[in-house]
Amino acid sequence: MAEHEDVATVVLPSVLDLKAVGPLHQALLSARGTPIDINAAEVTRLGGLGLQLLLSARATWAHDGLPFCVSAPSEDFNAALALFGAQDLTAADAKELHS
Repeated sequence: MAEHEDVATVVLPSVLDLKAVGPLHQALLSARGTPIDINAAEVTRLGGLGLQLLLSARATWAHDGLPFCVSAPSEDFNAALALFGAQDLTAADAKELHS
């Protein structure tokens, strides 16, 4: 994959629930068209709507042919992904963003 000089970084809030989905959606829209790194280090609670938005964003970035990476997932974030059966959300390799 070609080198990506510009990588958008979006830091997820600690609680990714209904109130957080609107601002996250806007941040994702602003980053569209560039490779993206979603930092999940501070997430303590992941709700269903937050997960839906992240899965939709991953599909959008894949459709656009751009790297999408979830980096530094917290233990709580990973546990919630496991409960939802969506562990593959963090499977993207961060190396894609820098190679």
